[in-house]
Amino acid sequence: MSDHASGTAPVGVIGGSGFYSFLDDAREVRVDTPFGAPSDALTVGEVRGRPVAFVPRHGRDHRYQPHRVNYRANLWALRAVGVRQVLAPCAVGSLRADYGPGTVVLPDQVLDRTWGRAHTVYDGEGPVVHVSMADPYCPRGRSAVLSTAAREGEEVVDGGTLVVINGPRFSSRAESQWHAATGGTVVGMTGMPEASIARELAMCFTSVALVTDLDAGVEEGEGVTHHEVLEVFGRNVERLKGLIAGVVGQLPDDDTCACQHALDGQRLPFELP
Repeated sequence: MSDHASGTAPVGVIGGSGFYSFLDDAREVRVDTPFGAPSDALTVGEVRGRPVAFVPRHGRDHRYQPHRVNYRANLWALRAVGVRQVLAPCAVGSLRADYGPGTVVLPDQVLDRTWGRAHTVYDGEGPVVHVSMADPYCPRGRSAVLSTAAREGEEVVDGGTLVVINGPRFSSRAESQWHAATGGTVVGMTGMPEASIARELAMCFTSVALVTDLDAGVEEGEGVTHHEVLEVFGRNVERLKGLIAGVVGQLPDDDTCACQHALDGQRLPFELP
């Protein structure tokens, strides 16, 4: 880790385009991790007076496809600069016709359909480490999102299942209908193993999903396009940034959340940063 990372940022944001100007008094921090380099240098600054670290999920030039993002390095780097609570905005397709583009969904469950990704930080020799994922998202983080939305008059769907597919292609209509039939609410490409690695590192993790399109099994046109996703996300990114900024100020400033004690009582094969 560079000498510039002497301070700590208890809150981290993993995001994409539109969030690069999110921080005040920002400085770049480069962090080395046991899993290689994160998607890009971290940016550490302030949001409404509170220290925050930001990492661009796909790199600043959006060069990493969803299946090639180094999720382990991104989360390890955030923890190394002091992050214990992570907010993870993401773009998703809707598996329900009543949750159209622009809808913000706060999932409380996840269905992992990814493959070939590095799914754990504990894949070497040493003691076996198990973490619970029964409730994958931080209850206090979710509460902060809901209270912030209510205060700011922002409508947020409370609860739902995020289906995570490998990408980079979108789903077929049959796959989309299958995901909906299994209880999926929205579908994205980056939510796993992001959430489970955060849990392995004893970090709170809250996903905030912005619907950019109706998924293939819901809409009746030619199917979702990359251009459509970017266009809708661009129209709504300021709303999403405002919501996330408000949440930063609402997150509790202590370590009593169960997420941060997910490893209690287990012997780890290495020391966490």
